[in-house]
Amino acid sequence: MMKLSASRRLYQISAVATALLTLNSSVWAQEVTTAELPRDLSPWGMYQSADWVVKSVMIGLLFASLVTWTVWLAKSIELVFAKRSARNALATLASARSLDEAARVLSNTKGPIGTLLRAAIAELQLSAEGMDREGILSRIASRLQRIEIGRGRKTTRGTGVLATIGSTAPFVGLFGTVWGIMNSFIGISKAQTTNLAVVAPGIAEALLATAFGLVAAIPAVVIYNVFSRQIAGYRGLLGDASAEIQRLVSRDLDRRAAAPIKRGVLAAAE
Repeated sequence: MMKLSASRRLYQISAVATALLTLNSSVWAQEVTTAELPRDLSPWGMYQSADWVVKSVMIGLLFASLVTWTVWLAKSIELVFAKRSARNALATLASARSLDEAARVLSNTKGPIGTLLRAAIAELQLSAEGMDREGILSRIASRLQRIEIGRGRKTTRGTGVLATIGSTAPFVGLFGTVWGIMNSFIGISKAQTTNLAVVAPGIAEALLATAFGLVAAIPAVVIYNVFSRQIAGYRGLLGDASAEIQRLVSRDLDRRAAAPIKRGVLAAAE
């Protein structure tokens, strides 16, 4: 009986010790959770409690997004005015009967079509003594083509930044996510608990970096594609203007060639 009573007492003591240990561990885990978990789980709160590397990634992606929208605003204004000016000048060229008439109307034009027109006139003046019509047209076409290429290259300036942001921002955000999750696992090992309440905030902060990367990348890709189509349309307007100028030059050359024939016919009739 004494042995049975002693064993019961030992069992009771061990049960009480186990209960105390469980209570202490739960209280300790609760204290750790309360001490380490951020109270504010909003995006701003998660940013403030994030690691400095993740913060740097977020700031860089926010700056990239600001650059994207700045390029969008500046390039949109530039393309709107450039296409409007090109359409007006193209309408003038289409209604002109000669190169001189077009030059008089567009003499004060500072856009690329004015540059194309002045280049054609300059080549005609340099080729005044030449009689090879095809050679003159070929040289004028070469001049106009180089101006078109240069103007198209100038128009695409700034869009390369959008392509770079669109292709690299998701990977930068992913780097911040990997770094944040790595720190979360380090915190788990230090806290010696796998409680989801301890793990979730660190993972949420890490995933916020991925969200920043997508916010920076998606608009950059969309805006780049929109600008690509608009610039292609603008280049088409310049190509149409170049073709109109070459038609005016060809028309003038035909008139110049036909003038001596008419004089000879009139002289023979007299």
